[in-house]
Amino acid sequence: MSRDVRRSQTSASLPPWAPFALGGALLVGGALFAAIFVWSFCLVNVPREHLLVLTKKTGKPIPNNAEIAPDRTYQGVQPDVIGEGRYYYNPWVWDWEVVPQVQIPEGTMGVRIRLHGDEPPSGHIVAWKETEKGIVPEVLVPGRYSINAKVFDCTKGNGTRVEVRNEYGQGRSRENYIEIIELHRPVTVPGGFVGVVTNLSAPLPADPNTLLTEKDCRGVEKESLGLGTYTLNPYVHKVVLVDCRSQRFNLSTDGDMGFPSKDGFWVTLDGVIEFRVKEEDAPRVFVIYNDVENDTVTARVDEEIIKKIVLPNARSFCRLRGSDHSGRDFISGVTRKKFQEDFQQELVERCSQEGIEIVQALITKIYPPQQIAEPVRMKQIAVEQRQQYSRELLQQESEKKLAMETQLNERKQVLVEAEKQVVKVVTSATQGQEVALIEAQQRLKVAELELQAAEDLAAAIMSRGEAEAKVVEFGNTAEAAGWKKAVEAYGGNGDEYARGVMLSKLAPAFRAMMINTADSPIMDIFRQYDQGAGATQPVSSETPAKTAAAGNK
Repeated sequence: MSRDVRRSQTSASLPPWAPFALGGALLVGGALFAAIFVWSFCLVNVPREHLLVLTKKTGKPIPNNAEIAPDRTYQGVQPDVIGEGRYYYNPWVWDWEVVPQVQIPEGTMGVRIRLHGDEPPSGHIVAWKETEKGIVPEVLVPGRYSINAKVFDCTKGNGTRVEVRNEYGQGRSRENYIEIIELHRPVTVPGGFVGVVTNLSAPLPADPNTLLTEKDCRGVEKESLGLGTYTLNPYVHKVVLVDCRSQRFNLSTDGDMGFPSKDGFWVTLDGVIEFRVKEEDAPRVFVIYNDVENDTVTARVDEEIIKKIVLPNARSFCRLRGSDHSGRDFISGVTRKKFQEDFQQELVERCSQEGIEIVQALITKIYPPQQIAEPVRMKQIAVEQRQQYSRELLQQESEKKLAMETQLNERKQVLVEAEKQVVKVVTSATQGQEVALIEAQQRLKVAELELQAAEDLAAAIMSRGEAEAKVVEFGNTAEAAGWKKAVEAYGGNGDEYARGVMLSKLAPAFRAMMINTADSPIMDIFRQYDQGAGATQPVSSETPAKTAAAGNK
């Protein structure tokens, strides 16, 4: 059989809907393949606390002076990031990376270094504009931020910068970040300190020859920072802590403090000086007296103040004023006291002009020359002993007076105690008398009230008896009036009324009466009423029976 014949037979054996079934199968297979392709290669899941960094593979090339793509029509890393969610991107057009969001921990702050944008002006490293690259002056407070950045930890304080990694120890695997964020510690000014602020990047002041500048000008600011925590960019503001607490040192620490006396003897002394830096003058003191080797986070200006202000003024005073007195003058107390007062006053005035407050300047010891110290000391001892004996005599006189006054006080106390007992007895008796009188008056009042109550009760009883008698009287009168009216109804004949009353009471009680004789005792009752009515005829034996029958009816 030829090939054409076999083809015609095969075509004739296929049903007419076979081409449609084949097309539908191809369509379903294509849709399934597209779904698998989209689900496996195009789906991007961005979990919580993460962001999506996009890099476009196709499009216009970025300019030579640009680090990132200006918009989505250009190739390269895109400036915007995608937040949490589910997205679909064509892998032939886009490349992506899911990275954690920037986390600024508590107790730190984030300093942003923008790696893209316009070049800042010559000599500047701070990006004061949003379109410039460089250090951003504003810092990030603790929190979470959707920024495409690489984070470095700079909180060690030794100039090291360590990349911050995730919980699995992984960092950024690609160089597709557009910013660098450094973690620094905020500036904390503790109690007793002030923070001297130096603006490192700011416009120059109008007068560049001044020690201190105004706020927002380059240089050391006039105003210092008080107690608190401040989030200042360390590349823009440098803060140095100046200790304003009281400091103390001995005059003999740096060697013997001495001077020649008026008569040529060498006198040495020792003392303690307590001082502090005035808070309002701390910036000026820091600028004038701080050396380069002390220009750290905490400036040791107290050492410079001792060397350059306090100690030179103390030596100057001792040598100038000490030469005005002889050696023996420093043995007696009067000269030493005056020398001490002038010493403190002079130091307070001179150091206050330099912004230093002298809390106390005390000379503890003065060593006069030994050649004259012993004789003067013996003389002074004799004078002191004489004064001591005089004080002892005065003390004995005082003790004598004290003993006399003590006896007098004891006598007065006994008299006062006796007077107290007399007053106590008299007061107690008087109070007892007053209490008895009050009780008698109370009993009298009670008796009077009881008498009045008895009189009121008797009057009430009599009134109640009279009222009851009146009630009885009125009742009897009313009852008699009723009887009188009833008797008047019988013509004024009381017997008729009595008979009517009796018959009215007896008649309802009888049901039948059988009487055969006229001499029955019960007939005597009816017979007397009949006689009372004036009947002259004898009553037969049948009459009572009829009468009784009639009464029964």
